[in-house]
Amino acid sequence: MNRENKTKNIFSLSFIFDRIGIFLPVILLLVAGSMVSDKFFTAGNFLNILNAIALLGIVATGMAFVTHSGSMADLSIPSIMAFSGIITVAALPLGLFAAIILGICAGLAIGAMNGFVVGRLNANPILWTLAVAFFMEGFMRFTWSNNQVYPDIEPGTAGAAFINIFRINIGPVPLIVVVMLAMFVIGHLVLTRTRFGIESKLTGSSRPAAKTTGINVPRIVMMNFLAAALCASIGGIFITSMTKLGVFYLGTGYDFKAVTAVVIGGMMLSGGRGNMLGVFGGVMVIGLLTNIMTFIGINTFQQNIVTGGIFIAVVGFGQYHLRKRGKDYA
Repeated sequence: MNRENKTKNIFSLSFIFDRIGIFLPVILLLVAGSMVSDKFFTAGNFLNILNAIALLGIVATGMAFVTHSGSMADLSIPSIMAFSGIITVAALPLGLFAAIILGICAGLAIGAMNGFVVGRLNANPILWTLAVAFFMEGFMRFTWSNNQVYPDIEPGTAGAAFINIFRINIGPVPLIVVVMLAMFVIGHLVLTRTRFGIESKLTGSSRPAAKTTGINVPRIVMMNFLAAALCASIGGIFITSMTKLGVFYLGTGYDFKAVTAVVIGGMMLSGGRGNMLGVFGGVMVIGLLTNIMTFIGINTFQQNIVTGGIFIAVVGFGQYHLRKRGKDYA
């Protein structure tokens, strides 16, 4: 009888987790935040949270495409961010629009190479993109002599307009937050309402099965890496605008942060499971948790310990409930 009750409890928790998913910890963090400070539930604080997670959200949107299609993760994301930023700054004499286009194209070139090697040549995505990251770091350090690249920020120049991109507001909302939300919406629609999204899910679930249904798997893999590179390039332009310089180390750590947000949001590294709404929830968990710990007065190093522990617990619970229901095919 005890075993039956235990089983029922497990299945009820599993039911709740299936229905609410990542938004269960989001709800818990909202409750915790309200108890920590009376300033937590204010418009200004929530704008601060969204502004703090916007860059991560943009990058995580692209990473979600790679993960969903079964390529696990793109560890060249930081290099794409840095390279796009450097190229944009270097091309500013051609005009702001041309510089941004060239910066994005530079990132897409790396994404295309990743997609070709992983999709067509079946290279291990982790090993390959990690190698690309090391190569690009060395390439940028050698090409620019290990120096930072600064834009000309004299009034009226393209450089002055460029550094203002990160600081533009649309009403009370920062432009970067609007871009993040738009990318999540577009990403959600692409993954759920388009043939490409359906084929990406099938490819992530089983590449051999996808091939037997007539799906061009190398093309799908290529397009997903291009999506990741596009998002990383946009993120790189924003972070370069924020720091007012282009340098090889911009973007460091965003690969692992993005993977964390994607996995916490319910996407499995093996591919084929999860959705963009969950990824947004994963990014929100990171933002809310960091905001609460800042209110409490926990420093950055302690925040990493607490955040890591909570992430392990959330992922562990997700895997536990999947195993109990016979769904552990992550």
